[in-house]
Amino acid sequence: MNNIILIGFMGVGKGSVAREIVKNSSYIAIDTDDLIESIENKKIKKIFEDDGETHFRNLEKNIALWLEKSVSDTLISTGGGFYKQKNLKSIGTVVLLDSPFDDILNRIKAHPNAEKKLKKRPLLGDLKKAKELYDERRPEYLALADIVVNVTNKSAINCSKEILKKVENNV
Repeated sequence: MNNIILIGFMGVGKGSVAREIVKNSSYIAIDTDDLIESIENKKIKKIFEDDGETHFRNLEKNIALWLEKSVSDTLISTGGGFYKQKNLKSIGTVVLLDSPFDDILNRIKAHPNAEKKLKKRPLLGDLKKAKELYDERRPEYLALADIVVNVTNKSAINCSKEILKKVENNV
């Protein structure tokens, strides 16, 4: 299928890295959260508030099934919990964007639109719970990843170049 799937904790930079990969390759990009917002005609935060996390995860499952059947030669940027989809490996090469929790928070807080970025991520509302979630997910991310890229103190451009090189060598 030749897809690249970016996984990693919320705020690690999947969207920024995806945009750079598209600029430096022949891949087109889609974002699973953007697809869900389009289908539901509401923001992720509102889906969580109105319909709950279970509904959101079911939407992710439907997107994963569609990706497996219908998408190729595409860079797929995913939401933080999308990695739990059972068919993930059959969709494409799984690339983990990895960074320590505190570095992710610092990265978000340093962004010019920090307040908006924090509001967009309902699971970051309680930092203690968010850290617990990070600690739970990180080993699972590592176990699933075909390729791991540490993004700490690296630009999205450098991360994208590293990913494209590793994907080329991995195939």
